[in-house]
Amino acid sequence: MDIKEVLEAMQQVEREKGIPFNSLLEGLQQALAAAYKRTMPEDKGARVEVDPVSGDIHVFQHDLDEEGNPLLDATGAFENEEAIGPRPFGRIEAQTAKQVILQKIREAERDLTYDEYAGREGDIVTGIVQQSDSRYTLLDLGKVEALMPQAEQVPGEHYEHNARVKAYVVEVRHNPRGPSPSIIVSRTHPGLVKRLFELEVPEVADGTVEIKAIAREAGHRTKIAVRSSEPGVEAKGAMIGAKGSRVRMVVQELRGEKIDIVDWSDEPAKFVAEALSPAKVKEVRIDPREKTALVIVPDYQLSLAIGKEGQNARLAARLTGWRVDIKSESQLAQEQARRTPAAPEEQPTAAEEAAVPSEEQPTAAEEAAVPSEEQPTAAEEAAVPSEEQPGPRHRPEVSRMVARRTREPLRTCVGCRRVRAKSELVRIVRGADGRARVDREGVASGRGAYVCPEQPCLDRARGRLAGALRASNVDFTELEDELLVG
Repeated sequence: MDIKEVLEAMQQVEREKGIPFNSLLEGLQQALAAAYKRTMPEDKGARVEVDPVSGDIHVFQHDLDEEGNPLLDATGAFENEEAIGPRPFGRIEAQTAKQVILQKIREAERDLTYDEYAGREGDIVTGIVQQSDSRYTLLDLGKVEALMPQAEQVPGEHYEHNARVKAYVVEVRHNPRGPSPSIIVSRTHPGLVKRLFELEVPEVADGTVEIKAIAREAGHRTKIAVRSSEPGVEAKGAMIGAKGSRVRMVVQELRGEKIDIVDWSDEPAKFVAEALSPAKVKEVRIDPREKTALVIVPDYQLSLAIGKEGQNARLAARLTGWRVDIKSESQLAQEQARRTPAAPEEQPTAAEEAAVPSEEQPTAAEEAAVPSEEQPTAAEEAAVPSEEQPGPRHRPEVSRMVARRTREPLRTCVGCRRVRAKSELVRIVRGADGRARVDREGVASGRGAYVCPEQPCLDRARGRLAGALRASNVDFTELEDELLVG
C-alpha cells in the first residue's frame, strides 16, 4: 500500500465531495490500526499516526485489559505504550484497511447531507418521482432521496414516473446505519401553501404582507388570512395579483385546489364574518366565555355559508379558532318565537281549537306518513335505559298550536324522541355506499333519520343511529363534528 497515493486520493475526495481531509486522515489511521491489530497478540492494542506531508507511518502498541479496553495511566496516556516499526501488510490486512476507509467516507458523506437538509425543515424542495405505490412515493432530490408517505399525499393526486413535484419538508431524521438521512416530505401540509405564496408574491417574501393563519383540506379548499404591515399595500390584492395571476400559479401547482383569501382582523366578529367568505353575513354574535360565534345570514346565503358537506363552516372555524354556529334569519325568528310566551288574549279557546281544520292538525295519518326509518323501532325503545324511556307522565306530545302556526312537517329526533318541526332538525342519510352523511338540504336519496343539533341529543343518538339507518357501522365522530359546526 503506497501511503502517498492514498493521501493524494484523500485530497481529491476532499475537493470533489467536500469531506474534510482531517476526517479522512482519522479514518485512515483507524484503518491501519485495525490492520496492525490482526497481527498482534490479543492482549495488545495498536495506535497509528500518519504524517500528512511526508506520509511516514508511526505504529505504537499498548496493553489491553481482559475486556479488550486500553489500559491508561494516571495522566490518561496509554500504559506501557511502545513504538514498533511498520511492516508490510498482507492481503487480509490491506482489505481490512480498505473497508474501514470506505466506511469512514460513507459516514462523512451522510453527515454532510444531514447537515445540509437539517436546516431545511419547513422549506420547499423539488424532486423527481422515482417510485410511487400505495404506501409511499419516492422523490429524487439530487444528492439524496425523500420519502412521501401515503398520509402526506393529497387524495386523488397521481404521481407519474419522472414527473417533477414540489413538496414541503416535514422532518429530517439522522440515519446512522443507512446510506443517507431520512427526509419526510408532504403535499398536504398547510406550510406548502404558505411557501408557494412566498415564491409567487414578493410582498409575502419580504414581510410586507403577512400570512396570519391557514386552514386547509388538501385537494379541496384552503382559506388564508392575510394582513398588510404597510398602509399603502392592500394584502388581498397583493396575494391575488393582476387578473388573478399570482394565486392562479399557486392553484396550478396544487392541481386545482380552491383558495379563499380573507382579511385578518383583531375583532373576532369581523374576522369570523370574513372567514365565511364568499357567503354574505348579516350579523355575528360573539360569546367570549364559550369561545363561540353565532352567525346570522340571509336565508338564500345559508347553503353557501355552510358549504358542501359543511366544508366552508369547518374551515372558517379552524381559521379563526372559534366554534361557529350558522343560522338563517328565518331559523332565528322561529327560535325567538318559540321562546317568547304568547299573550293571554292570543291563547286559543276550546272553540277556536275545535275550529282548526283537520288538515292542520297532526292526525294519525300524518304521523304514519313520517318515513318509518325516522321513527324509533321497538328494539331501539327496548335498548333505551328505563330512566330515558318516555312513560305515561312525560311522553312527548305534539303541540297543535305549533303545528298550526308553522304549518311544517313534523319529525322525531332519534336522540331525545321529541317530535319537532322538520326545519329544527338535521337529517342524516345512509347513501348507496353505506356511509352516513349529513343532508342539510333534505334532498339526498337513501334511508334517513333526524336528530337535534344539540350535544345532549347527539350523545343519546350515538347508540341509536346505526339501528335507525340500518347500517352496520356509523362513523359518529365525523358526523358530530359537522353537526356541531353548522
